[in-house]
Amino acid sequence: MAVSTAGTVPTSAERIRSACIRGQALLAIADSADAEPVTAPVCHLLPDGSLVIAVPAGDPVADAADTESGVPAMLELTDHSPLRLRERVRALVWIRGRLRSVPEPEIVALLDQIAAADPNPALLQVISPRSAAGQYRAGDGDIGYSLLRLTPESAVLADTTGAESVAVDELLAARPDPFCAIEAHWLQHLDSAHPELVARLATIKLPPRLRRGQTRPLGVDRYGMWLRVENLDGDHDVRLSFPRPVADVLSLNRAVRALMGCPFLNGLQARQR
Repeated sequence: MAVSTAGTVPTSAERIRSACIRGQALLAIADSADAEPVTAPVCHLLPDGSLVIAVPAGDPVADAADTESGVPAMLELTDHSPLRLRERVRALVWIRGRLRSVPEPEIVALLDQIAAADPNPALLQVISPRSAAGQYRAGDGDIGYSLLRLTPESAVLADTTGAESVAVDELLAARPDPFCAIEAHWLQHLDSAHPELVARLATIKLPPRLRRGQTRPLGVDRYGMWLRVENLDGDHDVRLSFPRPVADVLSLNRAVRALMGCPFLNGLQARQR
């Protein structure tokens, strides 16, 4: 069950953009029993709306995409909580489209473009289709990666509140949340080093019936944060909206203190001695 206080939340398109950065990606050929889904360590949305995806060289998915017309495929992104919760999946994203191999002359430029925004170590292991042919098998040790491009035709975001379809032009217009890259570290620090702050938020913000369970931080974005309450009757997610959107860690920390009712954020000044 999810409960939200009044306030703005990220759009589904923004959440999908964030999931492309922090989510676990699984790529599959649509309606195919021959190619099993494969984990993709790189998933990057380009300005033209296509997604560049890296998969192990020699995998059947990469081989199936190595045609001029491409193949229909589906990309699944799983947004996990960085904390060890009873249920870690926060949202799922499914993107359907046409999958093709990236032509060899385009690989180097694409790698540079992706690395400028996301310096993923897997980019260093991308190899050309020509060098991969006949040399690598899925399951080898350090096998390298092939670069594929998915042209989206549809996208769906699903969480505990339901599912929503998102148009490709909405994805292009959206931007990832400014905290998506550091969210895991921030939540882990809050959970391990400041459990008293989480307990304080639970005491003053949660309805009485939810205060008996174990409360953990679940997520944070520029508009607010989520708490997860685990108790005997199941999991309950509660949204706490910030007074105003935040853009950096300093303003984020101030917003959390404001939720706690810190008097120095309400116009009071410390006494001068």
